[in-house]
Amino acid sequence: MKILVIGSHEAVLGFSLVGVHGMAVSTASEADQALDEALSTSDTGIILVTEDVAELIAARMEHLKLRSTVPLVVEIPGPEGVRPDRPSLNEMVLSAIGVRL
Repeated sequence: MKILVIGSHEAVLGFSLVGVHGMAVSTASEADQALDEALSTSDTGIILVTEDVAELIAARMEHLKLRSTVPLVVEIPGPEGVRPDRPSLNEMVLSAIGVRL
């Protein structure tokens, strides 16, 4: 199963350097389209969505984070890093898949 990232151009570029493919988006409609494509692909196991993009489609992300199993949809920090009012990446991974980093 593959991991896919949906986020800003910078985030997608960064993940591509370690072999993770992604889709760069900047609007809510682009984010919805990217999620539709990612969810329809049978070999995608985890979809990482950066916070900045998740804010564009907040209602859909809440639904997916609570209900998705395969692929698992996980919100990760954006290019500016973890906001003080949000959980750390370690906390997010632990709650999403039960693995402590």
